[in-house]
Amino acid sequence: MKRISERGDRRAFGTLFEFFGPRLKSYLLRMGADDAQAEEIVQDVMLTVWRKAGQFDPEQASVSTWIFRIARNRQIDLFRRVSKPDLSPEEPMLQPAPEQAPFESLSQAQLEAEVRDKLAILPPEQLELLKAAFYDGMSHAEIADRFSLPLGTVKSRIRLAFDKLRGVLSRE
Repeated sequence: MKRISERGDRRAFGTLFEFFGPRLKSYLLRMGADDAQAEEIVQDVMLTVWRKAGQFDPEQASVSTWIFRIARNRQIDLFRRVSKPDLSPEEPMLQPAPEQAPFESLSQAQLEAEVRDKLAILPPEQLELLKAAFYDGMSHAEIADRFSLPLGTVKSRIRLAFDKLRGVLSRE
C-alpha cells in the first residue's frame, strides 16, 4: 500500500489486485451479489484502492480490513439502489384522485350523514365494538383484549351491527 500511495507503483497494485480480487468476489457472492454484480464491485473497489491509497492509515486498520470495508459499503450501496424501484411519473397510484362531480360529493356526504344517524339504533355493546374497529382501527383480537371479551363474541357483535345497518339502509 505504501508503494502504491507514495509512488503509484503499478506492479505493487497488480500484486494487491491478484491477491484481493478473488477474495473480494467470493466475499461479495456470499453477501448476496450475483456474479456480474460481484465483478463490478470488485473493479470499483480496486479502483478506489488505487485512487485513495494515500488515505489508508495502517494505525486504523489492516489493508485487508480497509479493502473489505470498502467492498462491504459498495455492496450495501448497490443493494439500496437496486431495491428502490424507479417510479414513473405516469404511475396511476401517484396520480391525484379525479375530482368528484358536485352531485357525487353531495350524495356521498348525505350517505355518510345517514349512516351516522342510523348508528344510533345499534345496541351500545355493538356500537362500542364497531367504533373500536373502524374509528380506532383495531383488529378483532385487539378489541377482544381491550373489552375482555371472547374473540367470537366480538366478531358476532360486529357482524350483527352490520346486518342491522344493512337492513335499515337498504329499506330507504
